[in-house]
Amino acid sequence: MKAEYLNPFMHATKNVLETMAQTKLVGQKPYLKEGVTTYGDVTGIIGMASENVEGSLTISFPAACILQIVARMLMEDAKTTIDNDIVDAVGEITNMICGGAKAEFGKLGLSFNLATPTMVTGKGVHIHHHGNMPIIVIPFKADCGTFVLEANLASK
Repeated sequence: MKAEYLNPFMHATKNVLETMAQTKLVGQKPYLKEGVTTYGDVTGIIGMASENVEGSLTISFPAACILQIVARMLMEDAKTTIDNDIVDAVGEITNMICGGAKAEFGKLGLSFNLATPTMVTGKGVHIHHHGNMPIIVIPFKADCGTFVLEANLASK
């Protein structure tokens, strides 16, 4: 994955969660993912494709972190467990981040079609991404914990 493809994902993640959930984020050092298991307890996945480039975005949250983020988004008390509302919120967050990244990629001359987000729950779930593209993991630290964004984007 080209280095310039990381910034749209990082900017969109910070923008969405700092704006929608009043959650200050600090991006950590990206690294190459090893293995196929999810990081957190709930994960959103969305495919991205254009004529020349394809890949996916995955965002994975530990329960304690996403419960706080969703509570802030909805201006409610935090729930104690992941339920359908939390899973739906992860889908919306995934969609908003990917949409924000899509807009930034447009400035680079790349246009994408986006799939509908898929959400999975459970820690250590195996996710097999399309193709053999390397997956870059971008950890984000927030006051509620650390979560990760995973991106793989490559030329067809």
